[in-house]
Amino acid sequence: MPHVAFVPFTGFRVRDEEMRDLGMAMPGLQERAGAIGQLPALGVLTLAGMMPASWSASLHESGTLDLEDLAERVLEGRPDLVAVSALTASVEEAYRFSALVRRAGVPVVLGGLHAAACPEEASRSVDAVVVGDGESSWPVVLQDAERRALKPIYRAERPFDLRQAPMPRFDLLGKGNRPRFTVQTQRGCPLACDFCGASRLLGPWREKPAAKVAEELAAIRAIEPRPVVELADDNTFAGRRETGPLLEALAGSRVRYFTEVDWRVGERPEILERLAASGCVQVLIGLESLEIRHAGMGPKAAPMARMMEAVAAIQEAGVAVIGCFVVGAEGETEGSLDRLGAFLESAPLADAQLTLQTPFPGTALYDRLRKEGRLLAERGWSSYTLFDVTYQPDTMSVAALEAGFRGLVRRVFSAEPAKRRRAIRRAVWARHPGIAP
Repeated sequence: MPHVAFVPFTGFRVRDEEMRDLGMAMPGLQERAGAIGQLPALGVLTLAGMMPASWSASLHESGTLDLEDLAERVLEGRPDLVAVSALTASVEEAYRFSALVRRAGVPVVLGGLHAAACPEEASRSVDAVVVGDGESSWPVVLQDAERRALKPIYRAERPFDLRQAPMPRFDLLGKGNRPRFTVQTQRGCPLACDFCGASRLLGPWREKPAAKVAEELAAIRAIEPRPVVELADDNTFAGRRETGPLLEALAGSRVRYFTEVDWRVGERPEILERLAASGCVQVLIGLESLEIRHAGMGPKAAPMARMMEAVAAIQEAGVAVIGCFVVGAEGETEGSLDRLGAFLESAPLADAQLTLQTPFPGTALYDRLRKEGRLLAERGWSSYTLFDVTYQPDTMSVAALEAGFRGLVRRVFSAEPAKRRRAIRRAVWARHPGIAP
C-alpha cells in the first residue's frame, strides 16, 4: 500500500535575537505564541481526509526536532510521497527538509500560501508544487505519484466548493492531550487589505455550510470531550450567509472557540446577542492603526472611536477582544508609535497584539514595495515573521523602526499593562454564560 507522510511547518518564528528574547520574557507574548504553536495544521489534515482507501497516511509535526532528525523519523515510515506545507517564514526550513528527503529518493510535494505566491521558486526545491486549493489538485497528485510521473506545478482549474469539503483526519493527531483544534468555516475574506496574504491567494472568498462545520466539531469532540477550537477563518461573520445556522452549529457543539472578526460584529445585534451563547470566548479584531488607513480595508476602515464602541459592545456581551495593531505602515513615526503606546496603556481591551507590517509575496503591499525598490534584499523569507523589518520604511530608518517596535512591545506587555488587561478579561468573562460561575 503506498504511503504519504504529511509534514507541516507551522508556529511562530522570529529572526531578530533581541526581539525573540523580548518575546520570551513577556508572559502575554509567550501565551499567544504557545497557543498558535499548539494549533494543528488544518490544511494537511484536510488533504489526509481525501486519501483513497488504497493509500495510508501519517502526520509528522516538526515541534522541537531539528531537520535531520525530522527527516530521519519521516523516512523510517518508508513513505512513497512526502507532502509538506509551509508559510513564508518557514519555507526555507521546508526547502532544507525537502532536500534531505529527496536525497533518500522520496519525492516531495509542497503547498501553502508561499508556494501559491512563488510556485516557480518553490519548484526548484521540491518535485511538485500545488498552487491554489489543495483539495482540487490532490487526487491528481496522488495518481501521478503512484505512476512516478509528478508534474512540477499543479494549478487548481477552479475554486474548490466548500460544500464538498472532506472531513479532516483529526485522528492523525492521536489521542494525547491536544489542547487546541482548528476548524474552517470560510476561506479567504471579502475584504482585500493590501498587507493581507490570505484573502486572495487561494482563490475567491467562500463559506462552508453550517452542517459541515457541525460534523467537524462532532468529530473533534469524539477525540476530546472538552476541546478548545480556533476557527481558521480570516474574518468570520463577514459574509453574506445567514449567521443563525452557523451560530446554532457552534452552540450545539458545546465547544469553546476563538476566532477573528472585524469590529462591525459589535454593530450587528443578530450576532452579538448569540455570540457568547454559541461558545465564543474571545475574538481577535484588526484595529490596525490609530491614524494610518491601509488600502483595501473597505467598510472595515472607520474612526477609532466608532470601532472602540463596537469593541465595548462585544465585551459587554461576554466575549473578550484582542485588539490587533499593525506597526510600520506609510507615515509611521516615533511620535505615532508613542501615541499608540499611550493608547494601549489605557484602552479597554482584554488583550492586545502587535505585529510589524510584513509584505508577504502575493500581496499588493509586496508588489508596491518591490517596484519601489524598498524590499531589503539581505533579509530572506525567514525574516517574514510579522516581527522583523523586511523593507525600508518611508519616514524612519530600519534601525529606528526596529527599536521603536521593541520599545512599544516592552511598554504594552510590561507587568502593569498586562495585569490591567487580565483584570478586564476576567470582568468580561464574568458576563459569559459558559464561564461565569
